[in-house]
Amino acid sequence: MKNDLGKIHIYTGNGKGKTTAAFGLALRALGAGYRVYVIQFMKGKNSSELKNLKSLPKITIKNFGSNILVSKKGQNKDKVFARQALNWANKIMVAGRCDVIVLDEIFLAVFFNLIPISEITKLIRNKPAGVELILTGRKANSEIIKLADYVTEMKEIKHPYQIGLAARKGIEY
Repeated sequence: MKNDLGKIHIYTGNGKGKTTAAFGLALRALGAGYRVYVIQFMKGKNSSELKNLKSLPKITIKNFGSNILVSKKGQNKDKVFARQALNWANKIMVAGRCDVIVLDEIFLAVFFNLIPISEITKLIRNKPAGVELILTGRKANSEIIKLADYVTEMKEIKHPYQIGLAARKGIEY
């Protein structure tokens, strides 16, 4: 029931599967008839899982970012994209246009100094009671972890990139 919504989820850690877990939750929510909105930080191109998701009713996906990896410094254009994503998230969340909102890679945007952690804290505090909020990305901030209801850390134990295998379409992206 929609009146049961309102929790905060975090998927973080160095292991694979944060976005995949968030999208799995989004699929479950769609199956229950909820409206889902996905906002991707630092992702300018569509990954393979988005092709099918975008064709489903009641889900909207919006990407903010360039097609190149962000450096620790973060370029001005990266900061502009991150600010646009954060502003869009605030707008969508308070407008009542979704029941579940996924903020994919938001923690990495903080790590790269593209947006301040205080802005995420503010977003969470302004979240309407009936909106389920999912935040993903490596290096989740301890301040945000304290505000969350669910926190899952993906721990990398072994990954083929450690021996030089590049990301593979349909598996890693």
